[in-house]
Amino acid sequence: QVQLVESGGGLVQPGGSLRLSCAASGRRFSTTGMAWYRQAPGQQRELVATITSTGFTHYPDSVKGRFTISRDSAKATVYLQMNSLEPEDTAVYYCNDPWGALAWGQGTQVTVSS
Repeated sequence: QVQLVESGGGLVQPGGSLRLSCAASGRRFSTTGMAWYRQAPGQQRELVATITSTGFTHYPDSVKGRFTISRDSAKATVYLQMNSLEPEDTAVYYCNDPWGALAWGQGTQVTVSS
């Protein structure tokens, strides 16, 4: 059974940065794409970054140029570097595959506020 454990969230001021981590166990991490999602209160979960097994990345316009997804296959870990954070980025952040087909982890809370 795949387990995803997200970490690295916290409270940050607007304009600040955070780096999220997602440790995956129980699957062949190096051969699958991964993604980061977020869900704000009262809103649907949205995809914010994807990375293929070969390192190709994609972002929606809302985070393009501010967020960077990366992966370390040896550590079975995917990262999300978030810069120039805005209050609208406040949400619980989750990792999963690009189809959301894995069991969801507990997520990590990111709060952007002054």
